Amino acid sequence: MSDETPALPPLPDRLSVNPRSPFYNPDALQHDVGIRFKGAERFDVEEYCISEGWVRVAAGKSKDRFGMPLTIKLSGPVEAWYKR
Repeated sequence: MSDETPALPPLPDRLSVNPRSPFYNPDALQHDVGIRFKGAERFDVEEYCISEGWVRVAAGKSKDRFGMPLTIKLSGPVEAWYKR
């Protein structure tokens, strides 16, 4: 058996789970991405930007006219990594 893991693509500085976003990256999203915001791991992040220090999370159950969740922008230190 081989212990080699497949090469993972580098995580982008900004990533979105919305396919309509210009920051959507299906190659990166094929793998499980972990997000730590202000020292706590978050599981509800819709989009993040490491260099600008913010994440977007769903604002309750509200939806926009396209059926996508409304989001709010939270500022603070952001870390992203691939979970293994």
